[in-house]
Amino acid sequence: MKLTGRTILITGGSAGIGLAFALKFLELGNEVIVTGRRRTVLEEVKANYPKLHTIQSDVADPAQIVALAKRVKAGFPKLDLLMNNAGIMLHKNLKIPASDLYGLMAEVDINVAGVIRMNSAFIDILTANKGTVINVSSALAFVPLPSAPIYSATKAAVHAYTQSLRFQLEETGVEVIELMPPAVKTDLAADITEGDGFTVITTDELVKQSFALLKAGAVEVRPGQAKQLAFMRRLAPDFINRQLWKASKKLVPVGVVGS
Repeated sequence: MKLTGRTILITGGSAGIGLAFALKFLELGNEVIVTGRRRTVLEEVKANYPKLHTIQSDVADPAQIVALAKRVKAGFPKLDLLMNNAGIMLHKNLKIPASDLYGLMAEVDINVAGVIRMNSAFIDILTANKGTVINVSSALAFVPLPSAPIYSATKAAVHAYTQSLRFQLEETGVEVIELMPPAVKTDLAADITEGDGFTVITTDELVKQSFALLKAGAVEVRPGQAKQLAFMRRLAPDFINRQLWKASKKLVPVGVVGS
């Protein structure tokens, strides 16, 4: 993948993995736009990194995606890379009823619907500019983390969707890449600690490994433990599934009825 001279839009780019990638792309001389739901966080990001363009937008809201697409296409007609990074992870107890059935689907609305809608809203400009789509799924697309069942399911869905997207766009000149991070030291994975089967890497290490793989032309980028989980899924699926259940069992909410 070409890493310089690009105009890039990153959803969920105000913190964590999204911000780490945004800053690396900025360092390489690209023009970078990041979105996020929280205005105060975006204002802080803009103050710290004035060369970044920041736009408040929620990928769970179709109307906001429509407005974002209109604004970006008008202001950044050379846009040629969309990185769908926005996502949330919630630990769930599936043995008790949810008090909020609407909220129960929040991970689906952001992690899956957000990716699909963003790609659809921007496919015309990406095709015109022979651009690139990077969908961020997870190592958990291969092996679920049982304490985060809906999150794991959303990442498996993004993986399957991305494969189909790649086939459908192969004659358009649009490159489709899937980034599959392992556990990373961010707010999203704050409950996951090193040990018990987990190897947690820093955002700096994630960026270092990912950019090396992107430069080498990988279309499925599997840094750190992601590569191991993909291998174990084929070699010993029952074993690795059980290991992740043992490691994450303590993260399942206990005795709380909620979303």
